[in-house]
Amino acid sequence: MLFTEILGLPHIKKHLTHSADSGRIPHAQLFVGPEGSGTLPVALAYAQYILCGNSSGENINGDEACNLKCKSFTHPDLHFAFPVSNTENIRSHAVSDNFLKEWRLFLKEDPYGSLFDWYRYIGIEKKQGQIGVDEAMDIVKKLSLKSYEGGYKVMIIWMAERMNSSAANKLLKLLEEPPHKTIFLLVAEDEENILQTIRSRCQLLHFPPLPEEAIAQALVEKGVP
Repeated sequence: MLFTEILGLPHIKKHLTHSADSGRIPHAQLFVGPEGSGTLPVALAYAQYILCGNSSGENINGDEACNLKCKSFTHPDLHFAFPVSNTENIRSHAVSDNFLKEWRLFLKEDPYGSLFDWYRYIGIEKKQGQIGVDEAMDIVKKLSLKSYEGGYKVMIIWMAERMNSSAANKLLKLLEEPPHKTIFLLVAEDEENILQTIRSRCQLLHFPPLPEEAIAQALVEKGVP
């Protein structure tokens, strides 16, 4: 995801790229904004900016091979956690890794998609997905390993308010003292539904609703009347 592909949010983009360019990247950040505000696309672009050594306020000048991996969401040091539930194929202990193929397709097709869009995409629209303790154990295991490419590791946790208390408690120490060059990007719509102990360990960044003019301009560029 490129910053130029994200609608609006010039001040947030500038703030994040400046933090990366200056080498002052908070190890745990919480992006909060209403549905459709661009929190997930910004997290994706920011992760790519960090992982690929990009500069100049845009996803350029960095490692070309790295940028290609991030474009397909297959970079080995870019990790994801998101709400899931058991399905006909995944009978128990469902975790994000069981749905990575679907997740990558979902991101390509609809990076501004809602939580219900995601549930419908994987056929759990009649269930309540969550980020559970099995997921938290996976996160701890993944981030305890060295980075594949010798740089940063980035963990994006989408819809962090769907994390249950067992998972949150499992991640507290890791969020407070993550391994070297490990970045957590939590994305949420309702910060009040995230445990205070999690929120207090993150630098908070609020996203405004997307302006109507930005939406209108995007529709024009896509040829939608």
